[in-house]
Amino acid sequence: MDTLTIREIISQVERGQVRIPAFQRSFVWEPDRVAFLMDSIFKSYPYGALLFWRTSENLSVERDLGPFSLQDPQADYPIDYVLDGQQRVTSIYATFQTSIDVVETEDWKEIFFDYSVEDDAQETQFFALSSDEVDPEKHFPLRTLFDTTEYRKATRGFDDQLATRIDEMQASFKEARIPVQIFRTEERGQVAVIFERINRQGVPLDTMQLLAAWTWSEEFQLQEQFEDLAEELDDFGYSAGHVDENLLLRCASAVLVGDPKPESIVEIKGEQIRGRFDEVVNGVQGALDFLRANLNIQRIDNLPFQTILVPLSVFFAVSGSSEILVNDAQRRQIIRWFWRTCFSRRYSSGVLRHLKEDITYMLQLKGGQASNLGNIKVAVTEDFYLSNKFGIRNVNTKTFILQLAVYSPKSFHSGNNVDLSRSLKEYNKTEFHHMMPKSFVASLETTENSVNSLANFCYLSRAENRYLGGERPSIYRGKMPDKIEGILASAACPDTLFSDNFDDFVLERAQILTANANALLEND
Repeated sequence: MDTLTIREIISQVERGQVRIPAFQRSFVWEPDRVAFLMDSIFKSYPYGALLFWRTSENLSVERDLGPFSLQDPQADYPIDYVLDGQQRVTSIYATFQTSIDVVETEDWKEIFFDYSVEDDAQETQFFALSSDEVDPEKHFPLRTLFDTTEYRKATRGFDDQLATRIDEMQASFKEARIPVQIFRTEERGQVAVIFERINRQGVPLDTMQLLAAWTWSEEFQLQEQFEDLAEELDDFGYSAGHVDENLLLRCASAVLVGDPKPESIVEIKGEQIRGRFDEVVNGVQGALDFLRANLNIQRIDNLPFQTILVPLSVFFAVSGSSEILVNDAQRRQIIRWFWRTCFSRRYSSGVLRHLKEDITYMLQLKGGQASNLGNIKVAVTEDFYLSNKFGIRNVNTKTFILQLAVYSPKSFHSGNNVDLSRSLKEYNKTEFHHMMPKSFVASLETTENSVNSLANFCYLSRAENRYLGGERPSIYRGKMPDKIEGILASAACPDTLFSDNFDDFVLERAQILTANANALLEND
């Protein structure tokens, strides 16, 4: 590991070698914390190493060093971007530099050594003070330590004992070696990974900030592009103020470089991202339009796995105003892949590996080649509907809800088709209720299955549920239309519902649902 003296840090900042990348956060340390760092340096206590990314390429967007505007880098020197230690570098430079006047604010106060305080291993001897708090009889300014002229002025008139003590304090800072780990690379993807790892214990890396720095131009701001895309997708549950940036970044990376890892996108040049961003927009919009038209997906929340959008965006990505024409064979294979992905919980583990495979398969299908898209081994059994309990946010319930939507469910009250666009847009538990009411099942002596199992749920609004009254099915049957065959068929429901035998009913319904699910998995 390398080390730098404080003077070297000041010099490198002033000649533009040490710089702050745009994806770093602002300087946030309070003055007292800066003073505490000075005490740690003075006493040779550990305070952590700096991490610099050394590169020959200057980023197009950078951040100031706290209140200081950085000089342009000199051509003879490599550039060291601070990946870890920005607060410490800024604190050191601001404390000791004398070339720029710093305006005193609540966020910044000058640091002083209090020589009236005896040396103590625990108590600090350094303080951040406003001008009206400074007592010249006991407070010595640290800003003079590396400026010979100013130091001579500040120590003039001291007796030998005090002068010796101040000289020793100055020497401790002049001799201090700040540990620095220098990471040399021109591969920006590695920078993204490293920055994420060192920030994992605090606020994690905002990959969007990295990409904003890579791609920025006067005409193109990546953050604004994603916000505009989110507004266009507002009908699917997005909003500009609540953008799932990670999902959209995965889509962008998949479309542009064929890799779902967001950090992969930084491997290509900014102008390529700017020039092809319309492909990302068209890909995401085309994917959502396909899901709505073919699978009744009304909101992004309807998806059992939102990552389904990633490979599907690759299929629909196209430049300009053109569109991807999907033939029947492609449409059927994509739908088959969708159901197999959901029922197998494909994206519950090994997500990046499975996404990468499916991106490849999507590109093959898009190019008219033979594709293994959807060749996933999965078989649904009755246990899926008997053992899984209904929970509006879990993967299996979402899959079940979309399965029911395939058969155009009808109202138990009117017999009319359920308005799926409304039910799936509102998408909350008030749109789904027990077919055998909880109160009735609770009155039974014994049951082998849970009243909350998937097999006991259907599309049934709160208003309809109240109308039916929570009675046993044989009683609420009298409140339903005379002809109910179509209603039951649309809900994959056997007429044993009205026998009031809970276990027989849920078992038979689970069998019907299982047969329907396996038909979806084949989709031939």
